[in-house]
Amino acid sequence: MNDTSLKTASLFKIDNYVDSLVKKIELLSYVNPTNIEEQKQLFFDSNYFTDPNFVYPKRDFDKFKLHREFFTQPLEEIEDERLRNLYEEIIYFYSGLIQCIETVGEGKRFYYNSLHSFGTPTEQDVENAKFILHFNAEDEESEIFQPKYSPKEAEDLFRNYAKQYDFTFDIKYSKTMGAIAMVLNNIQTLVLNENHTFSENEMGILTNHEIGVHMVTTMNGLLHPLKIFSHGFPDNVETQEGLAVFSEYMSGNLTVRRLKELAYRVLAVDSLAKGYSFSKTFRLLHNTYDLEREQAFYITTRAHRGGGFTKDYLYLTGLKKVYDYYNEGKDLKLLLTGKVSLEFVDDITYLLENKYATPIKHYTDAYLKNNNKNKTIDFILNSLK
Repeated sequence: MNDTSLKTASLFKIDNYVDSLVKKIELLSYVNPTNIEEQKQLFFDSNYFTDPNFVYPKRDFDKFKLHREFFTQPLEEIEDERLRNLYEEIIYFYSGLIQCIETVGEGKRFYYNSLHSFGTPTEQDVENAKFILHFNAEDEESEIFQPKYSPKEAEDLFRNYAKQYDFTFDIKYSKTMGAIAMVLNNIQTLVLNENHTFSENEMGILTNHEIGVHMVTTMNGLLHPLKIFSHGFPDNVETQEGLAVFSEYMSGNLTVRRLKELAYRVLAVDSLAKGYSFSKTFRLLHNTYDLEREQAFYITTRAHRGGGFTKDYLYLTGLKKVYDYYNEGKDLKLLLTGKVSLEFVDDITYLLENKYATPIKHYTDAYLKNNNKNKTIDFILNSLK
């Protein structure tokens, strides 16, 4: 074996081992409370003053052993300095996610770990959110917003939509999730909230968001020689969620109502930085901003789960970054290569040029043509700073 192949062998050995470790730490599997509906009723019965007492799934891995296995990887054997630095960042990023998981439900300990992994809104992000709230949303009584599809009917719609893509995936149901649908990357599975009845607009959003982006990047990520594309680059959440919401925009399903939902999420996460309790965040959304109480509860739950989960503000910041990237004429294909980040576009190009990655197979259908007809949406997105 020559020197070049030895160097490559070390890189792939480390990449494969890191991949085996990452599969054990799907954060969303641990941070979603298992008793949301029960606690919601108790919270409403308390007139919004008694904070919920959420229960979380138990961790099924040895945190110390997992940390050790990450940090004993022989990165010095990767002679390409650029790739060595990249994998160092990857290991630090996933070590941070382990710290998040091991402190789920422990209040400030979890919040500070979440802050380290996902950040928190800037003053400008908060101003952007408040700017969006000045716009009138579409009529809530419109037919497209009315509950219509059972989870089973929604499953059929997801499967029918996915026929345009050359991949397969599993669909499961859950009673204990804060979202109404989500993709679990590590097991290529779409999970549907079996307590929810889906509207036409929600199905338009979710098919493009969950299948058209999250599942597309999952499946593209699995095709590369290096598994980093599958398990995820550092700080990939902002880009991935930005791409997903951008697909809602390009498919013509993004509404002012949806943008306001993302704005409320920013304000909910900002309330964590201000030290607000669950009940105070809820009252901010419900009383101050007149958000309907069911939606206010779920947005508050998403932000406060685990002890303070800051991830949700990234949907709006990610959308703005991807929107600008697209309007600058840049190549969206690079961002669909897997669970990647905008900050690593140059590294993705480098990996492609050096045959450590392959061009994408699956392309988001919504990106083929801009079907947004809503001038207000464009005005808002162009005005965000």
